[in-house]
Amino acid sequence: MTSEPKEKPINSSVAQSSPPAKPATQPAKPATQPAKQEPEAPPFEKEIVSQIISHFGNDKIKVSYIRPLRIKISVDPANIVEVATFIRDNLGFDHAEAVSGTDYPKDDQIEVIYQLGSYSRDDMEGHIFSLATRTTRDDARLPTLINVYKSAEYHERETFEMLGVYFEGHPRNERFI
Repeated sequence: MTSEPKEKPINSSVAQSSPPAKPATQPAKPATQPAKQEPEAPPFEKEIVSQIISHFGNDKIKVSYIRPLRIKISVDPANIVEVATFIRDNLGFDHAEAVSGTDYPKDDQIEVIYQLGSYSRDDMEGHIFSLATRTTRDDARLPTLINVYKSAEYHERETFEMLGVYFEGHPRNERFI
């Protein structure tokens, strides 16, 4: 006669135990995150922006950001030539390193940004000044900065070809191909 092993009875209190109870209320999460504070602007860059604002006032200049080696301001298209000339003549940003554009279809606008640098001042090495303006998508026209920055010629043509922004006064506002 062979004996088969008997199964052990299952302890009902262990098998039917429930998971530990969760606390009735969880700590409330803050409704909003505290506003992220920008670090203090570097003194050199802050001084550059203060010169522009003191010359043009806050009504013509909107400061987007001031960071180490980087500044971005926005101006209305009607003021871009005057502001660019001031930046070149008084602050030493003597050439356009690039011109780029960004399409904002929800806002029905195109933003054109001139990235300006300096060859003539050693203390400006590595600094990029972004000068931005916006135009409508339906009639995308801006004044050219070719008379302020000769190096903008090719870049404005690229922006014209890519986004359709017509630069008034540009000698070769035409497509490359």
